[in-house]
Amino acid sequence: MASRFLLRRMSRVVKPSLIHWPCSHLLEPSRHTGFSENTHSSPRSLISASRNFRSSPPNLDNDSQVPAAIDYSSLLQEDEFHRVANSTIHDLQEKFEDYGDAVQIDGFDVDYGNEVLTLKMGALGTYVLNKQTPNRQIWLSSPVSGPSRFDWDQNAQAWVYRRTKANLLELLEEEFEQLCGEPIDLSSNC
Repeated sequence: MASRFLLRRMSRVVKPSLIHWPCSHLLEPSRHTGFSENTHSSPRSLISASRNFRSSPPNLDNDSQVPAAIDYSSLLQEDEFHRVANSTIHDLQEKFEDYGDAVQIDGFDVDYGNEVLTLKMGALGTYVLNKQTPNRQIWLSSPVSGPSRFDWDQNAQAWVYRRTKANLLELLEEEFEQLCGEPIDLSSNC
């Protein structure tokens, strides 16, 4: 009822060709916006009020779901970022190659090119690690945990995913052991 009322009012103010009828459910009043159909006494108030429609935010009561704030003053300078990220990626490449010799997985292959480290584990999936210089991050695509973006934590001297507080090396150690049944030590000398 309320949506039909709004659509009739909108059709008088806005050209009918601008109204997307399949999305008319978006024009329903929402308890999250404080908007109700009785507050519209003029077409102008209808249009300005419609800008307040939004979906409600996800339930973020748990602090662990909220990414930690970025302290931009602590971001690495670009040359320092490249030094730390390259060192991490090259150390991981060596350890992945050694791990591949220790475990017998069909299709296990380590490849590094264009600053992208790719680890194929046959039917178990593919890992991809690459640098994101503008963000000063290392991005990981994992067949187990999905995509993650790791920032360098100066205090911990580690790559940390701000959303989950996961350490890159520890996450990879856990996932490799889960997938392959063999432990791997990535934390030493990385």
